[in-house]
Amino acid sequence: MKQLSLKQKLHQMFILGFEGTNPLLNENKGFINALEQGLGGVIFFTQNIKDKNTLQDSIKIINKKALIKPFLSIDQEGGRVERTQNIYNGSHYKDARTSAKLGEDFVKRQSKQLSKELKEFGFNMNFAPVLDVDTNPKNPIIAERSFSSNPDEVIKYGKIVIDEYLKNKIIPVGKHFPGHGETFVDSHKEMPVLDLSLNELERTHIKPFKSLTPFLPAVMVAHIHYKAFDNEQIPASISQNVIKKYLRKTLNFKGLIISDDMVMGGIKGFSSIDACIKGINAGINMFIFRNSDSKTLSLIEKLENAANQGEIDIKNIDKSVELINKVKSKYLN
Repeated sequence: MKQLSLKQKLHQMFILGFEGTNPLLNENKGFINALEQGLGGVIFFTQNIKDKNTLQDSIKIINKKALIKPFLSIDQEGGRVERTQNIYNGSHYKDARTSAKLGEDFVKRQSKQLSKELKEFGFNMNFAPVLDVDTNPKNPIIAERSFSSNPDEVIKYGKIVIDEYLKNKIIPVGKHFPGHGETFVDSHKEMPVLDLSLNELERTHIKPFKSLTPFLPAVMVAHIHYKAFDNEQIPASISQNVIKKYLRKTLNFKGLIISDDMVMGGIKGFSSIDACIKGINAGINMFIFRNSDSKTLSLIEKLENAANQGEIDIKNIDKSVELINKVKSKYLN
């Protein structure tokens, strides 16, 4: 890792998607080049997964082309957020709320089956469990993706999922810190604003994260503005108060901090370059971009220039790469 160039280190800080079901397609030339430059991770969506054999072939190609073994990630929660629907002609696993109602044994069995299957396909990271507490019945995006409206229930079932994933060598990523359960707005479309006191956040929404972060290798941060943390209209995903001061210092979280998808509407008020500069300086270790088009790839060049010009603290880049390497060394074997 010490021998990596600044550009290669920045590549390590990105998790990118690709087009179609074959990474070697012509439109994926930039994506393959990014892998050869040290891309940190790859995220798979439904459009990338046609059937089991094609998926495993894609993962073999990616591993072969990668300069450094990447995180191979997916959003595989169960229910409506399940990226293998083309394999099964629909959802194969129960959503969090339904599985919780079926009890602890069911959650354990399903988590074991799901994580074993992901490992068999070739994945090593899942953006789950959802640790949001579903307190708002009008929430358009969380709802049945949450285990419960009770934080203690979320903790109980979240811990079962985390344990099963880790047993089966899938890195669990708890999301969406510091809690998406009370919002009225879908952060895929625009940035929700949450006006809850820090006390209320800690009592309900942060509680599962505080309880479970000691067991989590990684956490995903939401594109939501929390008035309790910032007066400025800035999403948690690029907020120093949320990430550096609270998640790192107050909660003493030692794992990877990953942004939600950076092409979501919740962060559209910031240009990609501005958002990434703010994010790195706030302590984000890895950014998800569902695209690996020329616009996204040119962003890494721009960040290299920004770092060389002193707009980014290079120590933050080095810390991120060190932490990424630490997590990969521990879990990608």
